[in-house]
Amino acid sequence: MYVIKKQQFYFTEGTDLKKIISLAILISLTGTMNFPLAVSAQEVNTATPKVFKSMVKKSKKETNDYKYTYINLDWWKNFNDANLDEYINLAITNNYDLKMATIATKEYYQNVKLQFSGELPQAMAGFAPNLLKMQKNTDWNWMFAVPGIVNYEADIFLKNRDKTKSVKKLYEASLLDERAAHISVAAAVGTTYLNIVKLDKLIALQEDIVKSRQSIYDLMLMRNKEGLTSTADTVKANKALIAGTTDLYEYKKQREIMAHQLAVLIGESPENASSLKISNYDDINFTGIIPTEISSEVIINRPDYLKAEKMVEKAGIDVRVARKEFLPSINLTGVILPTAGSLGSLFSFKNSLTALAAGAMLPIFTGGRRIANLRLQKERYERILQDYYKTNLTSIQEVNDSLVTIKQDLEKLKANEKQAMLERADYGFDKEKYNQGVISKLDLIQVEENLMVIDKTVAAQKINCYVDYIGLYKAAGSKI
Repeated sequence: MYVIKKQQFYFTEGTDLKKIISLAILISLTGTMNFPLAVSAQEVNTATPKVFKSMVKKSKKETNDYKYTYINLDWWKNFNDANLDEYINLAITNNYDLKMATIATKEYYQNVKLQFSGELPQAMAGFAPNLLKMQKNTDWNWMFAVPGIVNYEADIFLKNRDKTKSVKKLYEASLLDERAAHISVAAAVGTTYLNIVKLDKLIALQEDIVKSRQSIYDLMLMRNKEGLTSTADTVKANKALIAGTTDLYEYKKQREIMAHQLAVLIGESPENASSLKISNYDDINFTGIIPTEISSEVIINRPDYLKAEKMVEKAGIDVRVARKEFLPSINLTGVILPTAGSLGSLFSFKNSLTALAAGAMLPIFTGGRRIANLRLQKERYERILQDYYKTNLTSIQEVNDSLVTIKQDLEKLKANEKQAMLERADYGFDKEKYNQGVISKLDLIQVEENLMVIDKTVAAQKINCYVDYIGLYKAAGSKI
């Protein structure tokens, strides 16, 4: 901002007049170097966003290889399922959350470059034609000026360098957010896929159970007509049939919802969910080694833990920057202003006004802003440090919870498998009794239904164990 006192000027011909006019042009230009562009309002098509030429990437092709390192693809191959591997690959390429996470890292990187530009000299140049008419002169004369200004803040206290380091920590944290997003999406794809496998198995078993209960109801209805079964028992059989049918509808509903979720995770439309390839339950065979215990040092591989470290480092740098705000800022400015009455003699050195200036500015009174800012950054540092400690404990808790869950669910699976084995043996004995005419067909069907119910429990529990493995994979930051 320039303050000009009102006073009378008397111009004389010669170099003094040229210097005064040149300086006036320079002052006017320094405040008007930026020219806004007028943009007319246009209708916005909310259905299909407009893509401008500047939005089309012309850089070299990007690779997704580093993303496979994020998710530890070799671990997923332990499921020995080609369909699951394909969906993991599709999610890495097409999932929109992952695309946004990757774009966010690029935004933070540009912020680093933007901040770094403050460490470099700034130069401006312009062209200013002027038409002048002096006092007591009837002629209008042209004067041309080509002002050039170079400004540099001497960063002797490294304040700007620290600001760049602070922004760079945000970029490094964004890379960890990207990694966390990939691990989370991969875990979601695996969990959703395995739950669909489980529901397919449960639906198949439940359909057999419904058929069995239909046979039981039909037999009891016939026996009731013959007076061999009470009406109450027949009603109970009908209720069991309806309950089984209701459970079947619920499984099918859950299966469709899970298929929609899987489609979205891999970047497909939910309308194509029915075309997704899902392996059979019996074909899933996890061959990886699940550890019974894990060192607490595994948490250093978790992206959230590493991000918490980066944020502590950034907070420390911000405190340092806040302290340096109490130091003076030193600016160096260079100006060259060629002026001439004709374009041919514009770049002659004798027609140029040059200046080199240096200045140190120290805020004396800012209403307590700098002190408040320093205290604010210190408090922010303490809060972020406490969050780092909390993240440390939470990471250990999640790993331990996953290990306990795996251990208990495996024990439960063993018990269920043992119960299923006994139930199958019991069914074999009853089948022999039926062949010998000792028990009725109704009794045999009821025993067979009990076997299918325990098979449902075993199938669900086995998939739950697989999902537990994925939980440990996620808790360990994919590095197991």
